[in-house]
Amino acid sequence: MSALDLGKGKQRVGRSATKPSLSSAFRNAAIASAVVTLSVPAATAYADEGGVSYWLPGRFSSLAATPQAPGWSMAAVYYHTSVGAFGTAAAAREIHVGRIPATVNVDLNLRLNGRGDLVLLNPTYTFATPVLDGQLAIGVTGLFGRSRADLAGTLTATVGPLAVTRTGSFGDSITSVGDLYPQATLKWNAGVHNFMIYVTGDVPVGAYSSSRLANLGIGHGAIDGGAGYTYFNPQTGREFSVVAGLTYNFKNLDTQYQNGIDLHVDWGVSQFLSKQTLVGLVGYAYQQITDDFGQHPALGGFRSRVFAVGPQIGFLFPVGDMQGYLNLKGYGEFAAENRPSGWNTWLTFSMSPIAPTRTVASTRRITK
Repeated sequence: MSALDLGKGKQRVGRSATKPSLSSAFRNAAIASAVVTLSVPAATAYADEGGVSYWLPGRFSSLAATPQAPGWSMAAVYYHTSVGAFGTAAAAREIHVGRIPATVNVDLNLRLNGRGDLVLLNPTYTFATPVLDGQLAIGVTGLFGRSRADLAGTLTATVGPLAVTRTGSFGDSITSVGDLYPQATLKWNAGVHNFMIYVTGDVPVGAYSSSRLANLGIGHGAIDGGAGYTYFNPQTGREFSVVAGLTYNFKNLDTQYQNGIDLHVDWGVSQFLSKQTLVGLVGYAYQQITDDFGQHPALGGFRSRVFAVGPQIGFLFPVGDMQGYLNLKGYGEFAAENRPSGWNTWLTFSMSPIAPTRTVASTRRITK
């Protein structure tokens, strides 16, 4: 029987050297922002098995579906999160690392705290030749960082007439590399309307151990796909984006646990205050729509849910012959269920080719 282990220079836009118009500035922001629609992991305690899911809400935000200029682009992100949980979301972590069998009845009164600091790099290549009359881009995200988790409280385990109660706390941390996250997008433009489909997934090569409280990998593969829409009007500087998708998780062969299917929606709205500055709001909704398989009976179906909203601000500036973009966004989470919640921030710096005077001429427009 397992019990609680408490012992352990010069701006150039198109061909012109003059200051960009709001229209061209907005296109450049769209290009730069599209670079930062990263595919990144939930490196600290989040949903599903032991509180960890593949999909990290907030990956997509403003200008997600807008076309990009062909060529190579690069985004670097500093991601920080701080979350906490009571009840089943915390209990799942103890059941996971303690390997408590299904035959043991448990009463868990636990508190979980998690913290993550990650640096992510995302090179992306956008093709000039149309694919299905749209614009194809492929990329991959790698990460390095530190994850820490702490668990404290009381566990009572019962088998027949025998009961064992233990109280205390323990913590775990890791500094290493995470899984790899390839992604492909296909985008179409029709005036102020932009459309996108995407596919991404998890290649489980990062630091992971089923007996560790904190990990940077998730221990199993996953595939995720969905569609997005962006409205933006270069004349008014107004923009709205929404991206929805589904995640299918493969079985963790170390634990014989399989997460359920996850539904997620990310959104962003922004307004240009000048040719170089935008402000707005971002948010997400996350809902697991099928039960997990292989979980302890005390957890039930363990379907998770969370919502979040927060501010964002972005700045455009030249970096040699490239377009630089700096974006800061933050999310405050609420209405969480079977999932730790708190807040997270994303600081992104990206470099991408400068938009031509017309919006990505190589991408055909959809006509009615």
